[in-house]
Amino acid sequence: MNTLQSLDTTQLIALAAALGWASGLRLYAVLALTGLAGFLGWVPLPPGLQLLQHPAMLAASGFMVFVEFFADKIPGVDSMWDVIHTVVRIPAGAALAAAVFGADQGTAAALAALLGGTLAATSHAAKATTRAAINTSPEPFSNIGMSLLGDLAVPSMLWLAVEQPLLAIAAVALTFVAMIVIVCVLSKFLRRVLSRLQVLFGAAPSTSA
Repeated sequence: MNTLQSLDTTQLIALAAALGWASGLRLYAVLALTGLAGFLGWVPLPPGLQLLQHPAMLAASGFMVFVEFFADKIPGVDSMWDVIHTVVRIPAGAALAAAVFGADQGTAAALAALLGGTLAATSHAAKATTRAAINTSPEPFSNIGMSLLGDLAVPSMLWLAVEQPLLAIAAVALTFVAMIVIVCVLSKFLRRVLSRLQVLFGAAPSTSA
């Protein structure tokens, strides 16, 4: 049976949105969990996503999940990791969302790519600014706690997209709005911190005549 015909429009939209949103947080976990679900027969993946269930792809994404799990919990390293993955997570989120519909669903795939890329960019920006703000604190526990929260949020959202697509769409919409607010608020905070550091190290422009 064609997988696309076995999923209704709501399920397809929920899956595309969840993949895009989660890619901005934990791209490799998205690849590994989606591929594993297809490999084990838990979820019939659309044709465009079936590459993820290939054993070689599972091995590669699983290894990167292991690396990211630890990199994301080390203050400073996590922010560097986020900067590096700015050019990876956003296009990957767009590609995964588009792959839900496949090349034969041109218009739907293009819209899904736009949706997935936007959601990935928003969640990535919120994650990066949040972790950068937390890294201004010397204690490591809040950093680890936020990382574990991300580890939990991604599989939860992917599961919700399959089991309760309407709830998944609502959850993505709510977190999208919340993340925009977070980015705006924390960006101002980080700019103030940077200004104070410039003054502390004598990098601020002189105001003397």
